[in-house]
Amino acid sequence: MLNSLSGRFLILTTIFVMLAEIMIFVPSIARFREEFLQNRLERAQIASLALLADDMIDSELEEELLENAGVFNVVLRRDEVRQLMLSTPMPQAIDATFDLRDGTAPVLIRDAMLRLLESESKVIRVIGAPTREAGLLIEITMETAPLRMAMLDYGTRILVLSAVISIFTAFLLFIAVRAILVKPIRGVVGHMQRYAASPEDARRIIIPTAGVTELREAEEALRSMQTELISALRQKDRLAQLGGAVSKISHDLRNILTSAQLFTDRIEMSEDPLVARMAPKLVGSITRAVNLCESTLAFGKAEEPSPSLMVVTLDDVVADVLDSERLAVGEHDLSLSENIPPLFTLRADPEQLFRVISNLVRNARQAIIATNKAGEINVSAYEDADNWWIEIADTGPGLPPKAQEHLFTPFQGGVSKGGTGLGLAIASELIRGHGGALELDRTGSSGTVFSIRLPKGDGI
Repeated sequence: MLNSLSGRFLILTTIFVMLAEIMIFVPSIARFREEFLQNRLERAQIASLALLADDMIDSELEEELLENAGVFNVVLRRDEVRQLMLSTPMPQAIDATFDLRDGTAPVLIRDAMLRLLESESKVIRVIGAPTREAGLLIEITMETAPLRMAMLDYGTRILVLSAVISIFTAFLLFIAVRAILVKPIRGVVGHMQRYAASPEDARRIIIPTAGVTELREAEEALRSMQTELISALRQKDRLAQLGGAVSKISHDLRNILTSAQLFTDRIEMSEDPLVARMAPKLVGSITRAVNLCESTLAFGKAEEPSPSLMVVTLDDVVADVLDSERLAVGEHDLSLSENIPPLFTLRADPEQLFRVISNLVRNARQAIIATNKAGEINVSAYEDADNWWIEIADTGPGLPPKAQEHLFTPFQGGVSKGGTGLGLAIASELIRGHGGALELDRTGSSGTVFSIRLPKGDGI
């Protein structure tokens, strides 16, 4: 009950109605006290009429009149003369005096609450105006016990009635909420659960039927999401099938091209001048085709394995990368350097980090060599409070605008001639697996700078 919307609504409604009744109860009990005292004044005035009719009444009749009126003494002021009309011995001295002629609402409420809290019976004096202007004022003395008992009885009846009203009201609202809100919400939840069981089944798309505006909007939003999701799942399935077919074709094509590459190696050894001049171009074309097939197969795997994080000395990884690249530089005027603090360590997968840095350095080397100009590639590193940073800077020609637009998009971000555009896409994916990011800091005619950010936190 407490965890359901309708149950909580029932409980809250009961509480709020009770609070409203309590706010009504306080002035009501004050009003009841005033009417009770006014009634005693009227009864005492009626009792005093017997004395006005006959100047002398016996003590037994006087006692009976006072007992019926519920007072000890009756004082009536007529024509500026204060006259004790009826009297009987009082059990104790007068404790307080209350004048009903000028009682304001705050004063009446205060006196009523104090009387409820005071359990000891006391004698009080009450002053009021006689009914039908039969004098200037009437004054009585009385005990407070009957007044308090009457107030408690009245208050109990009010509270019981309030509880019954609040429970009945809450029950009606409970039924209304279940019919108007809870039932439609459960219907939406049921649609979501059935759709989750088979998200590709178009028959399970919700049909908006709610009459409440907010619920109708929720149903329409759910229908739109389900429709888009079905289309996305179908497209994903078709792309997966297409990817499987491309992988198979690339695999077979790679084998065919590998065989062709062996034959071109033989042709390249020919002494025919025309063959010797054309063979290198043929070899280059076949080599690029083989590389494209291999890159497509590598990218077509389900996903890169999750990184095995460990403490890595960055200088060792960068040294391996630069040593490998120096072999490919040959006679070209290209300088490879590093600027890494001694014993600089970070947490990463050493194999994947090697692949990322190697890819960035190799791209920079190829870009600089293609210009036939001298150049420099530098790998540097630093850290701050939250991240480790690795920068790969070169003095190459920079990236063309078209390449910058799709830099990390597979098959679209290629820069060099014959490139597949997969290297940076795979490198970016590997760094994202570490929780970091691979970004292009700047590029232009003076060179290009890539930065790798690896977070120090544990990702929690």
